[in-house]
Amino acid sequence: MQVDLYTKEGEVSGQIELNEEIFGKTPNESAMHYAVVSYLAHQRQGTRSTKTRAEVRGGGKKPWRQKGRGTARAGSSRSPLWTGGGTIHGPRPTTFVYKISKKLKQLARISAISLRCSEKNMMVVEDFTFENIKTKQMYEVLKNLSIESEKTLIVIPKQDPNFYFSARNIPNISVYPLDKISTYDILSHKKLFLMKGTVELMQKNINN
Repeated sequence: MQVDLYTKEGEVSGQIELNEEIFGKTPNESAMHYAVVSYLAHQRQGTRSTKTRAEVRGGGKKPWRQKGRGTARAGSSRSPLWTGGGTIHGPRPTTFVYKISKKLKQLARISAISLRCSEKNMMVVEDFTFENIKTKQMYEVLKNLSIESEKTLIVIPKQDPNFYFSARNIPNISVYPLDKISTYDILSHKKLFLMKGTVELMQKNINN
């Protein structure tokens, strides 16, 4: 399949051939669901914790004698019934890891990319970069492509500090190198902005 190739000035400079195995697959909703659930599960730290009566400091001495005072029998001042005591059935450190296979991850990413492509929400732009960090220049590129007001994911072939910092302060714009994107990143943005080098790298590494 072929799609238009744009310049940073917003003009069509030609067409680029896209691999059907990446950009033309029927989206697998189940795979995308599992990938998103796994991604969100991994964002949870699971470090919340409360202390039981065995962990609360103090309470080693019996507060008062067993009999004769007319009060309840107590063996520790750190009973869960008392202020300053332990917690019953409180939260404990938990791991929320939700693992999925490497092949399922790859299928989910390809499904998400194909989905954006079928929706006409994906564009391929000729490679460019900035000599310096210039947010104004980055905004001009987005304006030329008519996506300055859309929530857009820009995928570049490799890490580029000048490109990243030029786009960082623009609302609704995210920039990631190809090896860092996830299914969640693609689906959480309406538009997918791919550099020509990114597409070539994706098609080169499809079987890896």
